[in-house]
Amino acid sequence: QLQLVESGGGLVQPGGSLRLSCVASAFSLDYYAIGWFRQAPGKEREVVSCITMRGSTIYADSMKGRVTISRDNAKNTVYLQMNSLKPEDTAVYYCAADRYANRCVDAAMDYWGAGTLVTVSS
Repeated sequence: QLQLVESGGGLVQPGGSLRLSCVASAFSLDYYAIGWFRQAPGKEREVVSCITMRGSTIYADSMKGRVTISRDNAKNTVYLQMNSLKPEDTAVYYCAADRYANRCVDAAMDYWGAGTLVTVSS
C-alpha cells in the first residue's frame, strides 16, 4: 500500500527548531516532487516548501530563511528543517507527493500523509 508517513512534530518553544521527516513506503520518491504543507486551526492548508525530483527547492514567503527542505533518495525520505519557530507556525504539517511534477500544488498532489502536529508555545 502506497503510503507517506510524517514524524518529528511536537511541542517546541518560540525560537526553537524541529526537523520533520516524511518517509514513503511501497513506492520510490525518486520521480516525485515532495511538498510540505500545513494547516492551522481555522485556516486553509498552505504550502510551506517543495522539492522537485531534480532537487530544486521552493519556499513560501512566510517561512523563507527559516526552513530548509532536503531529500535523501537512498532513504526514501524528505526532511523539513524548521528554525526560529514562531507561535503562528503552529499547525498540522503534511507531506505530499506528485509524480514528475516541478512544483507542488495542493490539488494536484497524488499522495498525502496523515500529518504531524507542530505546536510552538512557551
